[in-house]
Amino acid sequence: MSDNAAARSRMRAYLQLVATGPELSKSLDRTQAEDGLSLILDNQVDPVMSGIFLIALRMKRETEEENIGALNALIYATAHATAKASQIIAIADPFNGFLRGLPVTPFLPTVLAACGLPAYVHGVHSVGPKYGVTPHMVLDAAGKNVDCEVDQAAAALDHQECGWAYLDQAQYIPKLHDLVALRDTMVKRTCISTLEVVLKPLSGSSRTHLMTGFVHKAYPPVYASLARHAGFDSAMIVRGVEGGCIPSLSQLSRYFGYQDENEMQLHKLTPREVGVDQRQRMVPIPDEFENLFSQTQFNATEVLGPVVLHNVEIGLDALNNKSGPMLDSLVYGAAIALAHSGVSESLAHGAETARKAIASGEALARFGAA
Repeated sequence: MSDNAAARSRMRAYLQLVATGPELSKSLDRTQAEDGLSLILDNQVDPVMSGIFLIALRMKRETEEENIGALNALIYATAHATAKASQIIAIADPFNGFLRGLPVTPFLPTVLAACGLPAYVHGVHSVGPKYGVTPHMVLDAAGKNVDCEVDQAAAALDHQECGWAYLDQAQYIPKLHDLVALRDTMVKRTCISTLEVVLKPLSGSSRTHLMTGFVHKAYPPVYASLARHAGFDSAMIVRGVEGGCIPSLSQLSRYFGYQDENEMQLHKLTPREVGVDQRQRMVPIPDEFENLFSQTQFNATEVLGPVVLHNVEIGLDALNNKSGPMLDSLVYGAAIALAHSGVSESLAHGAETARKAIASGEALARFGAA
């Protein structure tokens, strides 16, 4: 039997297990799930089989063993580098972007770097099903390097005047990035949307932290388990707006976190604890741009150009210490990261540290250094 025939035969066997309906479908073990996704990443099976495999897993609901097996396949395909910095933080918003507000995380790493915590944000230019505004789009429009390789990103984190980077999926795991078109065709989310945010292409020499977000209450333990398996020493899983890393500016929120081998803990978040008093939940999208988002189906995201440029403008305004939801969001997100990582002794102290880093011009200078 040829290699291609053997690959199709294995995938056929997996599909007969997971794609047999809501009552008869069976779960894969860790090895089978890893092999199934590896076959897809290596382009060894037909795209139709690949799509059925991913959708069938989602429809029957992935088990922890299936998620870990699939994550193993992604880890094996990921390029890795280690920074000299003792601890760094990886920031991962939903890779399919924002539709109801503007992303803050393009500007968060430079604030954290100015506070003594090297940071990177990773993602893609665009992917379904949302096709929203992404950090890649914003940073590209701001003239930043969105195509650096993993070693270059590690060097940027260690650079005395920089300390932050953006790292694109196309650079650290091109095999996964090659599936963007397939994901667009499938329309709905698959396990990939969960797994891609916990990949760890960059590590600190001693500790590496993860900051990501969630919407549905079932996800924090899932993300925590996957983050531990991926090798993160700690994680912040934030109940953020649109599933991102930044909590609501106007309501109570929470995040779930773990440190090393300790159990995951619930942490309550209050905007006023970090000096935020806003009526807006998040950074708003001006009314004149709202109609653009209805035109982004099938990855036609170039129409978002005006709103992306607006995102750059207000992000730079915030780094110039102009008050508003963007500045408050940066302070709030930084406070969580600094307190959780131990750089600051509390959320309030973390917020104070972030405000000083912005007001002094240090965060803006680091943004310009990238």
